[in-house]
Amino acid sequence: MTRMLGMRRRPLGALVLTLLLSSLLLVAPRPDTAAAATPITVTQAIATQNSSVATVRGYVVGQPTATSTVVTSGFPNDYALALADSPGTTSTSQMVYVQIPSAFRASFGLRSNPSLMGKQIDVTGTLAAYFSHPGLKDGTAFAVVGSGGGGGGGTDPSIPAGYYDPAAGKSGAALATALHGIIDGHTTLTYAQVWEALKVTDADPNNSSNVIEFYSGRSIAKTTNGGDPDDWNREHTWPQSHGGFGTSNGPGTDLHHLRPEDVTVNSTRGNKDFDNGGSAVAQCPDCFSDADSFEPRDSVKGDVARGLMYVAVRYEGGDGFADLELNDSINGSTAYLGKISVLLAWHAADPVSAAERARNNLIYGSYQGNRNPFIDHPEYAESIW
Repeated sequence: MTRMLGMRRRPLGALVLTLLLSSLLLVAPRPDTAAAATPITVTQAIATQNSSVATVRGYVVGQPTATSTVVTSGFPNDYALALADSPGTTSTSQMVYVQIPSAFRASFGLRSNPSLMGKQIDVTGTLAAYFSHPGLKDGTAFAVVGSGGGGGGGTDPSIPAGYYDPAAGKSGAALATALHGIIDGHTTLTYAQVWEALKVTDADPNNSSNVIEFYSGRSIAKTTNGGDPDDWNREHTWPQSHGGFGTSNGPGTDLHHLRPEDVTVNSTRGNKDFDNGGSAVAQCPDCFSDADSFEPRDSVKGDVARGLMYVAVRYEGGDGFADLELNDSINGSTAYLGKISVLLAWHAADPVSAAERARNNLIYGSYQGNRNPFIDHPEYAESIW
């Protein structure tokens, strides 16, 4: 990645002071980093409203709708929840109000997930007032305690414990680098093996003999893979020409962004960047395209975005392939792909689905041995881009 930090030349006096401080650090006690990551209680969170970042552990006791009002049923939306140190707490003075960012609302909002009531969860965020009440805002990780989420931010028990620990507490370029280290070095497939893998990862749950075409949503027989009209073929959501990686083992065969698609629709998409607008695409309901961009149907827009984010973090130019990067342009045949502003909007509007999680688990467990972090931790997207 080409994310760099600038440095300034420091005056001699400052350099001497730095050396003196460094010598003191050699004998000073080191902070306990493990303790720093330990969750605090709701009581501690209420007493520490100083805009610091912390992980708060508490029981979900309702949804705040005003400074002194927390509802326990008939939840109006997915925007907030209240935590307490005991699941039976009813006094709002013993609660911390948690703001739920858009990336977590589908999994942790109470209107969508009323069964969260009474469960103990960990939330990482900023200790600051919310609803003019002690609060936790701008959350970066949500996890049900004991869910096996491995670093927070997800409730999928298939995520190996500790898988995302190297990314804990990081953001921006540092987070991207940590994620690259986690998912790098995966088992690669040949381009021929991709045919058979897609028949499993993208199988129609209502007809085991078929696959679901990614953009069009059409269910089609697995045996009709090929290059003729109305066959399905292997669509690279990150086009081969955007980095020149072809179909050799690597980005050209990575299941996290390859999908089955109708030959004609695949041809219409070509190597275009992603953006909103254009004319209707034949054989692809709710898809649109113009001279240089393609817009898929709404129900897979988030899937597209998260697959491309995976590619941008996985392929950094260190393994014989180009450094593949997302930007906010329409690029043509380069190692860049856009538009990231549109992809982020799609990511937020189309949250991770159960089918997407299941596919991620299949790729991890049966084929490549690595996961898509933006499915497991949707909040990573906004932190990096």
